[in-house]
Amino acid sequence: MITLKNLTLRRGAKVVLQDANVTLNPGEKVGLIGRNGAGKSSLFALLAGRLHADAGDTTMPPRWCQPGGVAEVAQSMPETEEPATDFVLDGDVPLLQARLALARAEASGDGHAIAEAHMHMEQAGAFDARSRAQAMLLGLGFRPQQLDAPVRSFSGGWRMRLQLARALMCPAELMLLDEPTNHLDLDALVWLEGWLKRYDGLLLVISHDREFLDAVTGVTLHLEDASLTRYGGNYTAFEEMRAERMAQQQAAFARQQDKIAHLQRFIDRFKAKATKARQAQSRVKALARMERLAPVLTASDFEFSFREPQSLPNPMLVMRELACGYPAATEGGEPTVIVRHVDRTVLAGQRIGILGANGQGKSTLVKTIARVLRPQGGTLTEGKGLAIGYFAQQELDLLSEDDTPLQRMVRLARELPAADARDTREQALRDFLGQFRFVGDMVHQRVGTLSGGERARLVMATIVWQRPNLLLLDEPTNHLDLSTREALSIALNEFEGTVLLVSHDRALLREVCDEFWLVTSGGVLPFDGDLDDYARRDDRKQAAQARAALASRTRPLRIEIQGIDERLERLAAERAEIEGTLAVPGMSGLQIADAGRRLNHIAAETAMLEERWLELQSQIEAMTTAG
Repeated sequence: MITLKNLTLRRGAKVVLQDANVTLNPGEKVGLIGRNGAGKSSLFALLAGRLHADAGDTTMPPRWCQPGGVAEVAQSMPETEEPATDFVLDGDVPLLQARLALARAEASGDGHAIAEAHMHMEQAGAFDARSRAQAMLLGLGFRPQQLDAPVRSFSGGWRMRLQLARALMCPAELMLLDEPTNHLDLDALVWLEGWLKRYDGLLLVISHDREFLDAVTGVTLHLEDASLTRYGGNYTAFEEMRAERMAQQQAAFARQQDKIAHLQRFIDRFKAKATKARQAQSRVKALARMERLAPVLTASDFEFSFREPQSLPNPMLVMRELACGYPAATEGGEPTVIVRHVDRTVLAGQRIGILGANGQGKSTLVKTIARVLRPQGGTLTEGKGLAIGYFAQQELDLLSEDDTPLQRMVRLARELPAADARDTREQALRDFLGQFRFVGDMVHQRVGTLSGGERARLVMATIVWQRPNLLLLDEPTNHLDLSTREALSIALNEFEGTVLLVSHDRALLREVCDEFWLVTSGGVLPFDGDLDDYARRDDRKQAAQARAALASRTRPLRIEIQGIDERLERLAAERAEIEGTLAVPGMSGLQIADAGRRLNHIAAETAMLEERWLELQSQIEAMTTAG
């Protein structure tokens, strides 16, 4: 187990934890929640041994402090030609150590060491490790033809999936996952949930995805104001228990205020009277000794709303035979079309969620509607007065690193149409940015130095300022904490215009969208169902992919087994023929000796082939079980 006792942790001048006490038991699945910047990642660094406490004690089993004792996702982006499967396999530290031990033993020629190393290889699951690694990659959305592609050939988001698979490959008893869902689509997210449910070690996960936390965790740690509080239950249970605790605290605060007021009235009334002076003085001391309960902020600490659109064209958009993709890389070349034959109409007030696996073209479709990409065919007709608010998956696609929030708003204000009367003075722009938590000198901070959550809030501020009637949101919650996601959900539900939303945050999709499009196989189709139907569809698709991948991986083994069966049949026929010849009288002694030698060879080869046949069957069964 992990025990924190009176633990204090600082990062620079900031106190992350103050006198924290908590116990986490083996096998528990724990969600670590708190605002962005509260110190959740610092706590992970402490548990992983990269930080040390300033006071107090941290205890955990010594074996967890050894290499491979803690599994976590590395944040570095690897640049290597190593094949994807091999890269993931290297995350299995016991297997890696067993392989190194075997190599050393074989180099030394020590037969005893070689035998012991082979035993450790078997204990580490070497015979089915490759199939387990590839099953993880397929579950996380990689295609079979990508399993042996070099790591450096993948984009940043896919490399983070490789790092996640590498962490899952490690058979550690403690796993630390910091925002593991950020680079996943819904398909991979569902797979990860299933995998983590089966994980039997102690899991700590930082996530702002409430449905993911509800599905995976059974304990919640809340980090707030340098205090760490343990709640028994998933995120929804935590909300209910915390709401009850806050109500009780609010009631206690109200009672205390009544008592303070009563004491103060007594003091004010009798402090000048000699007969009551002693009693009044005792009331003053009681008032000073009384522990003051902090008032509870029951409202969300962040909220915003979209401005009323100036117009609502209907239809907003009409797509006919629309082809979306990228222009030719060279003059005279062919464009790359990702999505084609799109025939859809977007009406005023619709709330559309766009579903589909990564790489199918969701972002390409949204970029085309947002005018970032030109249509590669067909027509895209906009309604008169269409005003688009676009949130890109990568915030820096919409911001300049050298800008400041105030400079960005000043430039937006200058671009206002003359008819759009708004207060564009610097103080008004500062006040507007303050609604999105950009206060004081933060309005002069370079965008390149802002956190992901701060950049996301700045993009949202610019969208609100532009007063759109069509919102195109591509993974807007990637860097948002739970309270900000809640504020976004409320704002979207109150928005009077149209929303097209791409997100792996199922809570946001459920709360905002009332219909779905599915981007798949190069097209866009209406999806007749809800997110639970989509998850079931995803389960069936993943099962089919797993069966196909298993068949591909076991094909060489099955071919070898087929060859062994054919050879055994030929040997059996030859043995029967020789035995029939021996039964015929008149054979010379030399002929009988030759026949005997041949029968011995057949028996030896048959035994060897049968042993190999059993070995291959065991490998196939292991792959089938792992897959």
